Amino acid sequence: MRPAPKSLILDLLSSLRGRPMPVRALVAAADVFGISPESIRVALVRLCGAGTVERNERGHYRLAAAAAPVQRHVAAWTRTEERIVPWRGGWIGVHTAGAAGADRARGRRRDRALHFLGFRRLAAHLFVRPDNLKGGVPAVRDELRALGLDAGAVVFGITGLDPATDARARGLWDAAALRRGYRATCAALARSAARLAQLPEREAMVESFVLGGRAIRQLVLDPLLPEPIVPARERAALVDAMRAYDRLGRARWRGFMRAHGAPHLEAPRSAVAARWPTRAGAVA
Repeated sequence: MRPAPKSLILDLLSSLRGRPMPVRALVAAADVFGISPESIRVALVRLCGAGTVERNERGHYRLAAAAAPVQRHVAAWTRTEERIVPWRGGWIGVHTAGAAGADRARGRRRDRALHFLGFRRLAAHLFVRPDNLKGGVPAVRDELRALGLDAGAVVFGITGLDPATDARARGLWDAAALRRGYRATCAALARSAARLAQLPEREAMVESFVLGGRAIRQLVLDPLLPEPIVPARERAALVDAMRAYDRLGRARWRGFMRAHGAPHLEAPRSAVAARWPTRAGAVA
């Protein structure tokens, strides 16, 4: 699977902790995936115009301040279990009836924010998730706002649901599918890790970028459900597997990054489909 030019640029820049990357390195990386230099340059112009990427006086590019909230959320995959606290049975609700529903851009930002934090629709204009994230309602409210939730949406705690509604809320997520996904991705990472060192450089770069990106997307969009809805050990196993795989992937990218004048504190940890914001409310 070949990444789109915009996604490739954002994924590469996201790996550099705010440091800039020369355009020649971006073009060379694109060539590894069969993406033309012209496609990269067009994508850079559009990303800069959207305020997602910025260019310095030396012709180097880095993520702009507008991308910071999404970047922070994406980077948090390495600390997944630290973000969770024991669940006492309560919920966090978001009521969106007072939000600006006619504005499509705001609607897309709102949907992205709710999706990022694992909310699901329980009733008209009411989205919920278990209250098991560190910091509780205040922290979740702040993160939702940073990610684009409308000021008119109300974020609040919910307790005392009747048994039928509580059961319906717990069933909003396909727990069996989540568990199958954890196991399948762990197995795919193990298979790739066993052969990555033997692959030619370009093949190893592509495989680690694409597979690692798929695993990170899965973790970034994971709803972080508590016990007893989903066993925490299976999600934790995937995080551990991806941490180990990430080290292998960075090792295969490091020489390339050095050779093309790019910072190499980290090699790409793809955030493919983390749904980066591009123009107002749109996503890459």
